[in-house]
Amino acid sequence: MQSIEIDLSIEDSIKQALKNNNATLVAHYYVSSDLQKLAEESGGIVSDSLEMARFGQNSDADTIIVAGVKFMGETAKILSPEKRVLVLDDQANCSLDLSCPINEFSAFCDQNPNHVGVVYANTSAEVKARADWVVTSGSALKVVQKLHNEGRKVLWAPDKHLGHYVQSQTGIEMLMWDGACIVHEEFKAEGLKSLMKINPNAGVLVHPESPKEVIALADVVGSTTQLIDAAASRTEDMFIVATDNGIFHKMKQIAPNKKFIEAPTMGEGATCQSCAHCQWMAMNSLEKCLEALNTGKNEVHINRSIIEKAQHSIHRLLEFTK
Repeated sequence: MQSIEIDLSIEDSIKQALKNNNATLVAHYYVSSDLQKLAEESGGIVSDSLEMARFGQNSDADTIIVAGVKFMGETAKILSPEKRVLVLDDQANCSLDLSCPINEFSAFCDQNPNHVGVVYANTSAEVKARADWVVTSGSALKVVQKLHNEGRKVLWAPDKHLGHYVQSQTGIEMLMWDGACIVHEEFKAEGLKSLMKINPNAGVLVHPESPKEVIALADVVGSTTQLIDAAASRTEDMFIVATDNGIFHKMKQIAPNKKFIEAPTMGEGATCQSCAHCQWMAMNSLEKCLEALNTGKNEVHINRSIIEKAQHSIHRLLEFTK
């Protein structure tokens, strides 16, 4: 890899290193504002995990730099097996991914052979390979409804809250894995109710990884992209947002005259400080981005057979949603 001397600002150093290595930076909505800004300024993208991977796949870059967590790097590698994929920190993980180990998930599938395995994107490459479908929070409802219309039974993993939301909206019973996001699970309905009383004109935007009691209070329930779109299109000038606070960067960018408040994670004390930020997303930094570019560390490697099987599960979704 070509390295460069750091006598520029770190942002400019990264931009130069991206050019020198024919690399593109793709960042998730939940990483820090400086990384999101840099991704866009350097010609990369800020998006959800699947769109990050698709952007990298469609780019002319030889190397994809992923600012996010482990499974996002794996998804990028699955869609671009011929490219080098680097993550900023190989210890940055996801509680949903960790909650669904491949051996246990595979046994669950084996015990229920008449069910179609549908897994959320927040899973390992091995789990994606074992599943029949990979879905996002924005596509889960449509995919499950499609399978139900075809007379298929659904086995769902790993997020129980998103799964229960899909069930509540479709009336379709699913076999459910017992996983949860450590950030979204902390949102508290009573605290949200108190905050809504203080701000009665605020719209409430909730990610479906949240508990059902929180979802029940929402004006809009949706994926990260859907919540950002709602912040821009809805008429309210203030929103209470129940998802990782990293999303505020894009919301403020797209709706600069609106105010965004973090939904409470600490119960009834609605004026308390929310802790709505993923500890693993916070492990990404500009310094680690430059180090990855200069050293080639944290490269993602996946067995070829796993890649091919996982591609099949992901391509089913891409074909269905295109």
